Amino acid sequence: MPILIIPLTILMGIAIGWSIGANDAANSMGTVVGSKVLTLKQAIVLIAVFGFLGAFLQGGHVVKTISRGIVPIDQLDKGLAVYLALVVCFGACLWVILATYWKMPISTSHSIVGAVAGAGLAIGVPVKYKVLLDIFICWIFTPVGAAVLGYLFYRIFQNTLYRVIPRKYLRITMMILVITSGCYVAYSWGANDVANATGVIAGAGVLSFRMSVIIGGLAIIFGIVTWGYKVIETIGSEITNLLPIMAFSAQLASAINVHMYTLFGMPVSTSHSIVGAIFGVGLVKGMKVVNLKIMREIIICWLATPFVSGVISFIVLKGIVVFLKK
Repeated sequence: MPILIIPLTILMGIAIGWSIGANDAANSMGTVVGSKVLTLKQAIVLIAVFGFLGAFLQGGHVVKTISRGIVPIDQLDKGLAVYLALVVCFGACLWVILATYWKMPISTSHSIVGAVAGAGLAIGVPVKYKVLLDIFICWIFTPVGAAVLGYLFYRIFQNTLYRVIPRKYLRITMMILVITSGCYVAYSWGANDVANATGVIAGAGVLSFRMSVIIGGLAIIFGIVTWGYKVIETIGSEITNLLPIMAFSAQLASAINVHMYTLFGMPVSTSHSIVGAIFGVGLVKGMKVVNLKIMREIIICWLATPFVSGVISFIVLKGIVVFLKK
C-alpha cells in the first residue's frame, strides 16, 4: 500500500466533511434566516458551535453504523479497507459538491450509504442488506414523520402561544424560541451527520472513533463557514415563506425527528427532515403557499443521490482493483 494513501484518505474525509457542512448548514438555520430572525452570519456561527457539540457528544452512535454496519470494513484486509474508505469519501463528496453548486439540499446520509454499498459490491464483500433495508425504511419515514410533526406543532402553537404570551413579549419570545430550536437542529444534525464524513475512515482503522468524530466535526464547521450560504437560501425562502412561529414549529419537528433516529444509530437525512417539516408547516395554510416546483426538483435529487454516489464508488474502486492486480 503506497505510503501516501492514508493521508490522502484522511484528506478525502475532511473534504466530504467540508461538503456536508456546505450542503447541510441550511438544515439547522435556513428557516431562521428565511424568517428574518437572524442574519446569515449570525446563523452560521450558531450552526458551527452547536453542530460541533452534537458531533463531539453523540456522533459515535451513527459512526458505528457507517463504519461497519453496512459493509464489514473492519474485517477487510487493511490495504483494501483504506482504498474502500478513500473511494467512498470521493464518490459521496463529488455528488454532494455538485448538489450544493445547484443549491439543492440533498441527503449526505444517502450519499455516503450509497457510496459504501457501491464500493462493497465492487470488491465482492458481503453487503448487509438487512441493515440497508432498515436504513431505507427510516429514509421513507424521515420526511413523512417530520411533515406530520411540523403540521401538528404549527397547529398547536399558533392556537396557544398567541393566547398565552402577552403581546408586548410576543416578538422577543418568538425570536428566542426560533433561535433555540435552530440550535437544537444544529446539535442533532452534528450528532447524526458527522458519521458521513469520517465513519468509513474509522471503520478502516485509519483513525480512532473519537478522533474521526473530532476531525469530521471540524471539517463540517469549515464547510459551514465557507460555502454554507448556498443551500440556506433554498431552505430559508424558496420552499415557502416562513413566519417565525412557522420556523419554530418546523425546526422543533425536524430536530426531534433526527435526534430519535440518531439515538438508534440510524443515518437519516436532516435535509429530508427539515424539508418535510417545512412542507408540513406550509400545508397548514394550504398547498398554494408551497413551491411545488422546487419541491419536485429536491425530491428528484433525493432519489438520485444514493444511486449516483454508489455508481461513482463502484466504478472507481473497480478500476483501482483491476489496476492493482496488473
